[in-house]
Amino acid sequence: MRTEEEIREQYEFLEEELASEEMRHSGVKELFTHYKRALGWVLEEEHM
Repeated sequence: MRTEEEIREQYEFLEEELASEEMRHSGVKELFTHYKRALGWVLEEEHM
């Protein structure tokens, strides 16, 4: 299992990637958005 710090680093990396100009393709952006949302849910569930 990954540590919370590893998950947060990955989440922040994805946020930066989504904001970059190279990620403007809608399919790629949609995929990363779903992955980012799933990571957020994991973080929330672990801290409830």
